[in-house]
Amino acid sequence: MSLPKPKQVNIDLYEGGTSEFKNLRSPLKLSANESALGPSPSVMEIFNQNLNLKQYPDGNSKNLKDIISKTFGLDKDRLIIGAGSDEIISLISQCFLSEGDEVIVAEESFLMYRIYSQINGAKVKYAKNINNKFSVDETVKLVCNKTKIVFIANPNNPTGTYIADKEMLKLRKNLPDNILLMVDDAYAEYVTKKDYKSGLEIFNNSSNTFVCRTFSKIYGLANLRLGWGFGPKEIVEAVNFFRPPFNISGIAEKAGCEALKDKNWLVKNIEHNNKWSKIIYDKVITKNIKTNEPVANFFLLNFDNAKHNEKEAYKIFSENNILLRKMNSYGINNSLRLTIGNEEANNKFLDILEKNF
Repeated sequence: MSLPKPKQVNIDLYEGGTSEFKNLRSPLKLSANESALGPSPSVMEIFNQNLNLKQYPDGNSKNLKDIISKTFGLDKDRLIIGAGSDEIISLISQCFLSEGDEVIVAEESFLMYRIYSQINGAKVKYAKNINNKFSVDETVKLVCNKTKIVFIANPNNPTGTYIADKEMLKLRKNLPDNILLMVDDAYAEYVTKKDYKSGLEIFNNSSNTFVCRTFSKIYGLANLRLGWGFGPKEIVEAVNFFRPPFNISGIAEKAGCEALKDKNWLVKNIEHNNKWSKIIYDKVITKNIKTNEPVANFFLLNFDNAKHNEKEAYKIFSENNILLRKMNSYGINNSLRLTIGNEEANNKFLDILEKNF
């Protein structure tokens, strides 16, 4: 009997941070860069309301677009809403990429850029990071007439580093106009460095740059899968052809609206992150663990000079109910990624660190 044959795609699937261990109950998960404080209390009140679950949601997410437009001063006709920024990246890849095209990503960057590109037939070129940072010069070297998209996350996951606004402008200036620059602003809200500007700030009026944002990080809505993109109206209209008609649930849209309204909760999250990023950084470097100066809500920890290597460190923390992110799938040796958690998780991490390193 002859059966339908699916398209063959030779790629490595995405593996998220470990969420549980068989022998551990309710581990402290510091492996997925999730929000330390969770969603705003006003978001949680939504679930006490009488929700009409039998009706389809608004396929255009009008209310969410309105509040995004008001909050960030953006033209709502240049917005697109997605099931997490992952879907925005996927839609852009579907819209622009075909067999024989090429994209450029940093060698150590969010895995979904390469995965969605390869699914759509494109070849991925990897630009070298310099001192764990995205390099404009190394990226521009790889540009050719087949290049369709350059992906950049700023700050970058998993290295936890960023490039200044001048470098971002230099990148766009040195790319041909017909190459789309895709800027991932997933961690932008956390950054307080004076020489940093988000993609939204830099490319508000660009005709060849697209920016995506997520509610999964600082807003604490990872489980609801909600994100959005901003770009030239012509590109948004083209990408919308690939977007499913009801890709966002009504509950997710309501939650996104409430999250953006609660500016006090956003400030509280930033203050918490600033406080604990300094405390953790100061302690980690005393243990001969190399790491980035914190700009987002996570650290990339390197154990080359530490008392224990990455495998030993992972075992020590997991046996003490702390989950960290392995870096095997990123090809980063002897390293683990640590998310800044709530006060309990951070103190537990520091206590284990002090006792074992």
